[in-house]
Amino acid sequence: MGDTLRQIGQRNDRVQQIKAAADWLGANNNKPVAISELAALAGMSATSFYRHFKAVTGYSPLAFQRHMRLLGARKLLAAGSANVSGVAYEVGYQSASQFSREYKSMFGSSPVADLQR
Repeated sequence: MGDTLRQIGQRNDRVQQIKAAADWLGANNNKPVAISELAALAGMSATSFYRHFKAVTGYSPLAFQRHMRLLGARKLLAAGSANVSGVAYEVGYQSASQFSREYKSMFGSSPVADLQR
């Protein structure tokens, strides 16, 4: 049973390490991120980190960051932010057109339409 218990403990440690990285991404989603830095934060190699992150969250680290950015943008638009470009830059996008494409892909409507609602 020792090996089994050790594996369960290791999985729980990995989940905690991934949670720490996901929390960092959520709190800093408007900043550029290097996977190698996140992996170091989690105490893993980049390959291991990527694999474990995707297993725990269902997203790659960059897709998770994109998801968090878009959710933050939707909140800002719902709160009545002044313009779509400002929201795009505020949540960390470098291109308003890329932001609009990804926003529409995720939510099914353009950010302008959501802002007008």
